[in-house]
Amino acid sequence: MASAPERMAVTVGGRQLSVSNLDKMMYPLVGFTKAQVIDYYVRVAPVMLTHIGDRGITLRRWPDGVTGESFFEKRCPSHRPVWVPTCAGPGDRGGQINYCRLDSVAALAWSANLAALEIHAPMALCGGIDAPTMAVFDLDPGSPATIIECCRVALHIREVLEAVGLATWAKTSGSKGLQMYVPLNRPHTHDHAAGFARAVAQLLEQRMPAQVVSVMKRSLRAGKVFIDWGQNARFKTTVAPYSLRGRDRPTASTPVTWDEVSDGADGEPLTFTAVEVLERIEEHGDLFAPTLTLEQDLPAPTS
Repeated sequence: MASAPERMAVTVGGRQLSVSNLDKMMYPLVGFTKAQVIDYYVRVAPVMLTHIGDRGITLRRWPDGVTGESFFEKRCPSHRPVWVPTCAGPGDRGGQINYCRLDSVAALAWSANLAALEIHAPMALCGGIDAPTMAVFDLDPGSPATIIECCRVALHIREVLEAVGLATWAKTSGSKGLQMYVPLNRPHTHDHAAGFARAVAQLLEQRMPAQVVSVMKRSLRAGKVFIDWGQNARFKTTVAPYSLRGRDRPTASTPVTWDEVSDGADGEPLTFTAVEVLERIEEHGDLFAPTLTLEQDLPAPTS
């Protein structure tokens, strides 16, 4: 069989796109190619774009596949097509920078062609970078703790949030952890969201000192779940819903139900590949859809 051409023109979402090296192995362990990465993002786009289309995206790229080196790219490449818009974001020490705004299926396919396996998004929209639309709890297990312990801690966090009238949604990180999102969709500041998340993390640390830590210091994290409340900072991003991860296999950050989190706390597997994610969407729809519209207020910050 003839090998695929190095570069070819395709039409995606009504846009012409030049793609290359489609047979390159992005996940060599399981034979998952660049063509399959692009295909996944095209197929997941109808749900994924609702969550990332109006946010300034940070790309994490693996030019030589997951067995090679990767790098984060905040500045949207100057060689992008004219139909890939940009979004002013918090930037870096050099000042404000323009991030990619992946607002179409073609733009998502374009980023996949750059070997941007991971898509990372901020808590705020492009038009209001100082006003997060949600708060996040990023649960990171310190070895030998695993996602099982993350699920157990998540259930306790959920209880605390329900006690103050807040609903929350969970998703796997696609790597080893779990994330909880509290939709806001009303005016809040990053400091307010971070302060609230920190207070909850510290409360859990006090209640469960053998299982939870609220500070980043690695020497304190062995066997515990780090509740990373700092992901609510203005300049931070978190892996986006449905993003692939640069692991051995093409796992993805996957919205899950609270019943699944409960099962995960009992040891049920809670890792999903690209193929499984697409099957879940077909069966359940977008489990994260309510986070886009539900309006909630965080408790007033304490002085």
